Amino acid sequence: MFDYTTLRVIWWALLGVLLIAFAIMDGYDFGLAALLRALGRDDDERRVLLETVEPTWEGNQVWFVLGGGATFAAWPMLYAVSFSGMYLAIALVLLAFILRPVGFNFRGKVPDPRWRALWDWVLVGSGVAVPLLAGVAFGNLFLGLPFRLDEDLRMSWQGGFFGLLRPFALLAGLVSLSMLLAHGAAWAALKADTAIAVRAARLARWAALIWAGLYVAAGIWLAYGVPGYAVVGPAVTGGASNPLLKQVATGGSWFAGYLQYPAFWLAPLLALGGALLLQWRIGRHGFGGFLGSSLMVAGTIASAGFALFPFLLPSSLDPRSSLTVWDASSSRGTLLLMLGATVLLLPIVILYTAWVFRVLRGRVTLEHVRNAGHGY
Repeated sequence: MFDYTTLRVIWWALLGVLLIAFAIMDGYDFGLAALLRALGRDDDERRVLLETVEPTWEGNQVWFVLGGGATFAAWPMLYAVSFSGMYLAIALVLLAFILRPVGFNFRGKVPDPRWRALWDWVLVGSGVAVPLLAGVAFGNLFLGLPFRLDEDLRMSWQGGFFGLLRPFALLAGLVSLSMLLAHGAAWAALKADTAIAVRAARLARWAALIWAGLYVAAGIWLAYGVPGYAVVGPAVTGGASNPLLKQVATGGSWFAGYLQYPAFWLAPLLALGGALLLQWRIGRHGFGGFLGSSLMVAGTIASAGFALFPFLLPSSLDPRSSLTVWDASSSRGTLLLMLGATVLLLPIVILYTAWVFRVLRGRVTLEHVRNAGHGY
């Protein structure tokens, strides 16, 4: 049906789709959590904000599970190297994922202002930590990660958590954070009481402007200040998954793929176009602002993925050990079997998600929250 090369490209694209879906669907509640104390002036307003995501945030995490599962099954070497090497960073992300539901569920148990303020700040911290660390991780992909593979494909890693906090990686983290702050504010402008929505729209515009400046600055830095990686010689796209069978050169441009495949430029144009759409539609109390922030998210992640292609995890210690689309996948049979399951099950997830959001359309008002009493 599909040859090995085609299956690898399909699963590279599916991994990108799952990352984008996770960032869009779970990203708005992370962004909203990060802005909880800034947008909500009192407890009633914060309860309104939380109720806009209360029915959907758990379901949105299915995209995180799907992304992790797809990485484990389709790209086992990528999963093994990244999860082993960046253990502390991933542990911090998972801690934020664990504390967030605790904050959602415990905050409304006691009406004491100090109790609720404690869980508010837990939610704010988790909402900031995940986008920031995810962006730092993406930035480090372009810089190369400190691992190498020996002849038996055993991985060794040199360096620790603080070694990942390099200037370009931190800039990428700020791009990610500002992007999801804009996305979360756009969600609040769409779903929260009108009094809150006006403030959220204003904040979303500012966050989108900051994102645009950081995004362009990161692109310029990547083009002129970060050496790119390239596979030397003809790539063996349908061979065994052994990264050491290739040669990799450094010193080129990460944008070489954009010259080879001009369609790649659609991704940054989509991101910047989404920011313009947000600026234009966010104050009109419609879906356009949230659509714009969603396009920002999709375009930003896609533009980074296109720049990296065909690399998945570059190595700074031994460029030959870098993992690429062509040498880090599961077997052809595994990819084909998983593709069949995805074709059957993914549409069900999408249709169910669409149905949920249609049923839950409309704003959460202050009147509704006040009539509901102390809990939510």
